[in-house]
Amino acid sequence: MKVFVGYDPREDIAYQVCKHSILRRNKNVEVRPLIQKDLREQGYYDRPVDKLASTEFTFTRFLVPELCNFNGWAIFMDCDMILQTDIAELFAQADDKYAVMCVKHDYTPKEGVKMDGKAQTVYPRKNWSSVMLFNCSHPSNQNLNVELVNDPEITGKYLHRFSWLKDEEIGELSCEWNWLAGWYNEPQDGTPKLIHYTEGGPWFENYRNCEYHAEWKHELQDMMNG
Repeated sequence: MKVFVGYDPREDIAYQVCKHSILRRNKNVEVRPLIQKDLREQGYYDRPVDKLASTEFTFTRFLVPELCNFNGWAIFMDCDMILQTDIAELFAQADDKYAVMCVKHDYTPKEGVKMDGKAQTVYPRKNWSSVMLFNCSHPSNQNLNVELVNDPEITGKYLHRFSWLKDEEIGELSCEWNWLAGWYNEPQDGTPKLIHYTEGGPWFENYRNCEYHAEWKHELQDMMNG
């Protein structure tokens, strides 16, 4: 089981806690951070720095099929998340007829500022790409290669809207697998299996007491206790 986690130096603690929340529940998972600097050095990524990108993994997440040699299944997830259950439960939902599976949020945040001062952009299929169960072997994902991801003519909108795929190639996951804190509600929407602090998490001063802050702090404390 391969899990790629978006990495941004400004949120190292978020990545560490996210990784801990995965491995604490299943040691047989390969967790790999998508560190832009490393991907550049390895020749996978050479896009110019995008001033509109809210994180360093805005584009690098789409390299997952290439990084898996277009073979098998893998998960991408943002770093501002924690697991509440075994991630094997998510892999168990893999359906070979789909190229990608995700939570198809109907999510329209207010324009403004999130996290550490980055602009909150609004676009169709917002947050669909923050958790992706990739069928790296799917023929349509052969197009999602280094050349496409690095093509300056290919915009973030194109990638985040899954425009390289047909709509019927995008499978749907329950919102429990990308539970947007402050957006979904228990119990009517279900129970979160993967909490996403999409507008800011407890590692930011202004979000110390955001929804589900206690769950994140518990993971942090467990990590610190070794």
